[in-house]
Amino acid sequence: MFIEQPPELFRKLYPSALWRMNPDEKAVYLTFDDGPIPVVTPWVLDLLDQHNIKATFFMVGDNIRKHPEEFRMVVERGHRIGNHTFNHIRGFSRRYFTSYSYLENTEEAHDFMLSICDPETTDKALHPLLFRPPHGHMGWAQYMLLKRKYKIVMWDLVTRDYSKKLRGPQVLANVMRYARNGSIITFHDSLKSWDSGNLQYALPRALNFLEEEGYAFKLL
Repeated sequence: MFIEQPPELFRKLYPSALWRMNPDEKAVYLTFDDGPIPVVTPWVLDLLDQHNIKATFFMVGDNIRKHPEEFRMVVERGHRIGNHTFNHIRGFSRRYFTSYSYLENTEEAHDFMLSICDPETTDKALHPLLFRPPHGHMGWAQYMLLKRKYKIVMWDLVTRDYSKKLRGPQVLANVMRYARNGSIITFHDSLKSWDSGNLQYALPRALNFLEEEGYAFKLL
């Protein structure tokens, strides 16, 4: 449970971050990390279209560089884009923990996003400016710097679709167990979640479950 739905003590490490939206509203907020990836991201987009759902994609800058068409697809279909650094870096790594390199890497991703798509369309997709730290953590100094410009978005429920230790039914079970009013739910449009089959199994069933439970899907 510590990973799937982090306790209050962990949430207090980043007190101004978004962990959960309005607990009195029967709505959830879908997010996807680590894309864009060919095949995977378009598959997610098509599924979301079938359900008329908009989501937030926290993208890695280097993946955008490699796969600009998939980035444009997300933007043009009206989803929101969040920053996930340029190189999916660990904030606690020795190289980034005590320097401005983490911030610079984040800004590199932001600038690259603006450079490869129609500025007006991309600007709409990027605002408000959102940031999610890779691996779900960053140093306090990094947090204090980034929150001056970005709204830091964490999660209320991470499905763990990326895990080699879980299978699709277990990923789905995480959604069914932990989803609640205001949950920010994290899936991954990544090769880890795709190659395991976890995403293909869990995401369609999770959307059906959440709809049957009466949740609305809202955009951050």
